[in-house]
Amino acid sequence: MHDHVEIGMGRSARRTYGLADVSVVPSRRTRSAKEVSTAWQLDAYRFGIPLLAHPSDAITSPAFAIELSRLGGLAVLNAEGLLGRHRDVDSKIGQLTERAAGKDGPAEAIRMLQELHAAPLQPELLAAAVAEVRDAGVTTAVRVSPQKARELTPILVQAGIDLLVIQGTIISAEHVSSNEPLNLKSFIAELDVPVVAGGVSDHRTALHLMRTGAAGVIVGYGASAATTTHEVLGIGVPMATAIADAAAARREYLDETGGRYVHVIADGDIHCSGDIAKAIACGADAVMLGTMLTAAKEAPGRGWYWPAVAAHPSMPRGSVVQMSEPDEQVSLEKVLNGPSDDPSGYLNVVAGLRRSMAKAGYSDLKEFQKVGLTVRY
Repeated sequence: MHDHVEIGMGRSARRTYGLADVSVVPSRRTRSAKEVSTAWQLDAYRFGIPLLAHPSDAITSPAFAIELSRLGGLAVLNAEGLLGRHRDVDSKIGQLTERAAGKDGPAEAIRMLQELHAAPLQPELLAAAVAEVRDAGVTTAVRVSPQKARELTPILVQAGIDLLVIQGTIISAEHVSSNEPLNLKSFIAELDVPVVAGGVSDHRTALHLMRTGAAGVIVGYGASAATTTHEVLGIGVPMATAIADAAAARREYLDETGGRYVHVIADGDIHCSGDIAKAIACGADAVMLGTMLTAAKEAPGRGWYWPAVAAHPSMPRGSVVQMSEPDEQVSLEKVLNGPSDDPSGYLNVVAGLRRSMAKAGYSDLKEFQKVGLTVRY
């Protein structure tokens, strides 16, 4: 039964929890971290670690995607980002971060982002970015917004993508507009590639998306130190509750279909290895990382981060934020696999997840979803 509280006469709200509000509870059994598996599978694609890179130009370039894949994860290119609009992306990012570091940095950087995103999308640039990743022999995933899905998906499919991610701040099974609405169920049915859709924030929407035929559902909208969606729109996603709700929808859909499993991917409020562990403990199959990956030298943002929604032409919902200094950056391998010289959980994050699982006595991710949790009041 949902826990509702009265916030005023005749008005109540549901009590919800973020990842910071919950903790993993070890059981009576423990095991060696060497005996723990972090592998998972999305449709036909198997990955060694349950980590995806957020589709931000600050993180995911073709080169970064190839390196993350080598280390067992999956990076998602942004089809509507700079890669599809400019040939000299590295130069443009350098100019952007230089402007962000200036006296009037935040406002100037957003204006420049808007200008860069005002350039038209060029199909040949998108195809070239996809080809670079695909030709390296790794899983190729690309994100489109619901508004651009019809226009860009044929280009991406022809270029050879393996996975399509349809992602917005908040997404529903049917995107309504004055033009022809995007009905995800019929849209997905026409595709030969699996689709991951999101973000969602509640059980009902998660279940609706699962019924469209999506292979995975994203929970959250990538909330981080760089996003301002809560400030601009008043929308927030309490990630622990939202993940648990989506996991419940997954169980319901599994029974409804006689065994079709839809993966739940958590995206937001994940700042350290402990948050990764808690997201999976709440029911996620994998997590999508943003700001945590800016510490990697391979990330094109050079320690800076901004979400895709920061470039919105009229309602930006994010900032260009410096997350790490150049002398603090390390290899992506060290971010994921260490060794770490930082006690904050920002480095060697995969080992942090493995050790949490081992301390609680679980050997794989599906089992770890059954671990006990406590709530901090």
